[in-house]
Amino acid sequence: MEDTKSGGKLGPAGLFALAVLAGFLVVAIWYALDVWTSLSGVRMSVYGWIFMILGAVVTLVLGAGLMALVFYSSRHDMDR
Repeated sequence: MEDTKSGGKLGPAGLFALAVLAGFLVVAIWYALDVWTSLSGVRMSVYGWIFMILGAVVTLVLGAGLMALVFYSSRHDMDR
């Protein structure tokens, strides 16, 4: 990669992209809180909690494993 003259500072397009992403994050958090509070009367069984936790753990392990493969292949020049 080449170094830019700006010394790693973001230009107007980068700042705009960050602002858009921050807006998406705010909307996602707002929507999640809205859904969470609207489902306050809904009860979930023990099996529901087990499978929700299992799904989160499997998702994290799969994501970490895929990222490890990306770094491994990059370090060993297998991504050409």
